[in-house]
Amino acid sequence: MSWGTELWDQFENLDKHTQWGIDFLERYAKFVKERLDIEQNYAKQLRNLVKKYCPKRSKDDEPRFTSCLSFFSILNELSDYAGQREVVAEEITHKVYGELMRYSQDLKAERKHHLQEGRKAQQYLDHCWKQMDNSKRKFERECKEAEKSQLTYERLDNDINATKSEVEKAKAQYYLRTHMADESKNEYAAQLQNFNAEQWKHFNTAIPHIFKNLQAMDERRTVKLGETYRSFAEVELKVIPIVSKCLEGMVSAAKAVDERKDSHIVVESFKSGFEPPGDFPFEDFSQNLSRTGSDGTISNTPKGDRERDVGPGPRSDPRHAMSRTKNKLWLFGKKPKAPSLEDYSHLPPEQRRKRLQHRIDELSKELQKEMDQRDALNKMKDVYEKNPQMGDPSSLQPKISETICNMEKLRSEIHKNETWLSEVEGKQSSRGDRRHSADNHQHTPQGRESPEGSYTDDTNQEHNTPRHRTNPPQPGQPNADPHEFDDEFDDDDPLPVIGHCKALYSFDGQNEGTLVITEDEVLYIIEEDKGDGWTRARKQSGEEGYVPTSYVEITMEKNCKGAVTYI
Repeated sequence: MSWGTELWDQFENLDKHTQWGIDFLERYAKFVKERLDIEQNYAKQLRNLVKKYCPKRSKDDEPRFTSCLSFFSILNELSDYAGQREVVAEEITHKVYGELMRYSQDLKAERKHHLQEGRKAQQYLDHCWKQMDNSKRKFERECKEAEKSQLTYERLDNDINATKSEVEKAKAQYYLRTHMADESKNEYAAQLQNFNAEQWKHFNTAIPHIFKNLQAMDERRTVKLGETYRSFAEVELKVIPIVSKCLEGMVSAAKAVDERKDSHIVVESFKSGFEPPGDFPFEDFSQNLSRTGSDGTISNTPKGDRERDVGPGPRSDPRHAMSRTKNKLWLFGKKPKAPSLEDYSHLPPEQRRKRLQHRIDELSKELQKEMDQRDALNKMKDVYEKNPQMGDPSSLQPKISETICNMEKLRSEIHKNETWLSEVEGKQSSRGDRRHSADNHQHTPQGRESPEGSYTDDTNQEHNTPRHRTNPPQPGQPNADPHEFDDEFDDDDPLPVIGHCKALYSFDGQNEGTLVITEDEVLYIIEEDKGDGWTRARKQSGEEGYVPTSYVEITMEKNCKGAVTYI
């Protein structure tokens, strides 16, 4: 249906309608812009959310639990999903919003042009009508004047009193007016014919053509809206496959959560390798008392005679009971902090084994890199020797020497760590045998003992003298039961370091449980002197034992309360 034939007289209404159409298009463009802002803000907020809950971590702090790994996988998928929202926003910007704004400007210019043509045609028709109307009015006036002159002439012609000159004058005026009326009639007829022709042309040619252009413009606007509606939806459809993959990835991450695997990781992360502490032994403080069979009074037999009569029965040292369990007390409370050592001896056995194994693996990788580099340099050197023009073989020698030196250092480090690892694995494998052996010796007779645990009843052997007389006198041997050192030094529960010391003199450490030290040697302090003149220390190699307190210069660490708490 054509606007030109059906709406030939609705120029003003079509003007309003086309303006409404442009306003509606711009309103839809505003809607798209607001939707675009929502998409951009949504994508930005998703990015910030992912960044907030996925902070940067060092390699050692990477999560290992399946629940954590799945959550970070979900965050990665969410980041990809945010990327697709950004794609949607970008596509809407170019294919919908940008296209609408450009088309709106073109539409305004085209509408203005068509309306101007319509107004010009209307103005020309109005001009033709005015000319026709003016000629009509002139013809009307001339006719009236001719009628008046005719009446005047007829009145004077019939008047017997009128003179002949007056009659002739009236007659001439009558002829003149009649002639002017005829000319006005002819002009009016011409103008009327011209106006009718222009009016027909206006309503049958000019206006239909203009309205047809306005109709085509409005229909193109409608089509453009439909296209942008479809483009809007197609942008969403385009990202649906990738969004679906993101959602499927989230579902897969959720299915990857394994509670049993997480529990196993907890065990592997915190397993210390210690055995649960054994029972506390009964400490009989009444064994040195002798009662009579009749009244239960204490015998007046001298202590020395009683010892000879009764024999070297078992005596209990309060330090013994605590020394067997002091290294495990922290299992039921907060573990005391200790400085990190190169051999990880401050860690529980199982964790120490894992750390050492990890370090060995890393060192092996570095060694392999150095070996590959050495082989590459040797091949390059051979090429240079065969083709001197390509380079000087001697220029590679410093780099080869450096690589070989690095390889030796790495091999030394690997050997050292493998030694520590063997020590840990050896202790773990023999722990059960040592504990069983210790249980079988619970009733060993006790007496005056040296640090290695050998029994002696010679009180003169309680003090020994250093081999070098220039050194200060040694203290008495630490008071211990036959298995105190066996428990404290064979156990793989390392005491935390509470200080360090420097040897002032050399000490041969002939007895088991004591350390051999050389002058100026630096050791770690792991247990303070308890009043018996002996300090427990650890060498750089990890060997532990007692040294005379007077033989070393001790420096205690700040904020350290000691390795053992006696209760």
